[in-house]
Amino acid sequence: MPTLNLGFLVSHGGSNMQAIIDACKKGWLDAKPCVVISNNSESQALQRAKNEGIPYYHISKATNPDNVDDAILDALINHNVEIVVLAGYMKKLGDNIIKKYHGKILNIHPALLPKYGGKGMYGYHVHEAVLAAGDKASGPTVHIVDSDYDHGRILAQRKVPVYPDDTVETLSARVLEQEHIIYAETLQKIACGEIVL
Repeated sequence: MPTLNLGFLVSHGGSNMQAIIDACKKGWLDAKPCVVISNNSESQALQRAKNEGIPYYHISKATNPDNVDDAILDALINHNVEIVVLAGYMKKLGDNIIKKYHGKILNIHPALLPKYGGKGMYGYHVHEAVLAAGDKASGPTVHIVDSDYDHGRILAQRKVPVYPDDTVETLSARVLEQEHIIYAETLQKIACGEIVL
């Protein structure tokens, strides 16, 4: 039986989520994807969930104008979620979610935190900052989510080289390739007790 029940929060494509789902299907990750929640009704992540037969919900101010966080929390609890996996979720979580799942919410960031984290540092903005600084390495960071952006305990990092001729697109692709590996690996370390949350 899978060790971890996973709930995903996603805003757009959901490629990291798909990599984790694939790892579960292949038996590399001892976990079960239980629910997918997106604040974007057009997100590809919802279609991915539908294709995989995973329960999915669009929850945003459009659907729940007064209680988005409560609706998200209800969906997580109703699907017996133990670990909340942020996979490109572009909204800040409410205190009630962080309190209920304290230490059990994971995020992946496309830079080597604590560098290039904080409000507004996401996606291409991060890679632009890395290139502008002339760094020789970047890479993904898996960390615990707390009430501050990109601030919680770091669980795993993987360095990738930054080449002199890199563009935002080439660096982003190289980092994303490693994101797809390290996120599932970190979850498996949690599942088998190697990482204790």
